[in-house]
Amino acid sequence: MQKGFTLIELMIVVAIIGILAAIAIPQYQNYIAKSQVSRVMSETGGLKTVIESCINEGRTAGFDSNLPAGTALAAGNCELGATASTLLVGAVQGAGTAAPAGTGYPQAAFAAGVATIVGTFGNGAATTLTTAPNNTLTWTRSVEGTWTCSATVETKFRPNGCV
Repeated sequence: MQKGFTLIELMIVVAIIGILAAIAIPQYQNYIAKSQVSRVMSETGGLKTVIESCINEGRTAGFDSNLPAGTALAAGNCELGATASTLLVGAVQGAGTAAPAGTGYPQAAFAAGVATIVGTFGNGAATTLTTAPNNTLTWTRSVEGTWTCSATVETKFRPNGCV
């Protein structure tokens, strides 16, 4: 007497696995995109403290992303100390060190008492995050000193605290 699975039983198992994969793969891709938005929110949010210090010290003339050791900071400029991210696109600011291939810097600006930090998704970010105009996360500091987060990415990818 032979023991084993019949062809029908094996085909049913393959069909069930196919259905589960069809549901799981898109959910996994959404999870990855959401985690990347959270990561960029954290990376760009880390610059808020530096910008606050620069504003308090009156150094708002310009921003430098990542100055090489021994490079003098221009008068009135702010050294962000930003590191290049594999999820962002963006050129170095000021006299900073250029980003390695496949990485980019967040972009900071200060005008009329309002500071902004913008992270533009690209490079290694999920494809659903890299299509303009739905590819940015922005921290904005009001004149009063309140920081708010906004994003142009799809609502389902936005972390709590970022509209």
